Amino acid sequence: MAEVIQGGGRRAKGKKRARMGVRLDMTPMVDVAFLLLTFFMLTTTLLTPQVMEITMPPDSKVPVEIAESNLLTLRIRRDMAVFWNMGSEAPQKIAENEVPKILKEHLQINPKLSTLIKIDRAAKYQTLVTMVDDLNETQAQLGQTERRFSLVAMDDSDQRLVAGM
Repeated sequence: MAEVIQGGGRRAKGKKRARMGVRLDMTPMVDVAFLLLTFFMLTTTLLTPQVMEITMPPDSKVPVEIAESNLLTLRIRRDMAVFWNMGSEAPQKIAENEVPKILKEHLQINPKLSTLIKIDRAAKYQTLVTMVDDLNETQAQLGQTERRFSLVAMDDSDQRLVAGM
């Protein structure tokens, strides 16, 4: 691993002692480095990116017509209050953990149901992710392969509609 190189010969009177040289063999250190590198490369699980397929309309200016009986609207305020309504009914406040139950009830009655999630721009992103996960999980439990939901930012009329509740 290391060896000491002596500078042979005697020291003459009045001359400084010759310095001994040290030579380090770097081979074991390189071996250990490559061993650790291969160990971490082989034992680390590579994360696959989690991707959600989103189907966008061909033109954003073309309105999409949906019957009111096939539309469930979820509104989420900035204080994380959740409201739901069917069609043009008045919104009702619910707890966030009750959303899957309501989704399941209405999807069992109407398999063609589309869900519109309107969320305040100041609301937490995690709330939106939770709503989409609940929707996907509920639809998967009911055996629906086609996911029907839309995401929209709440506008002023939605804010006024749920403000007093």
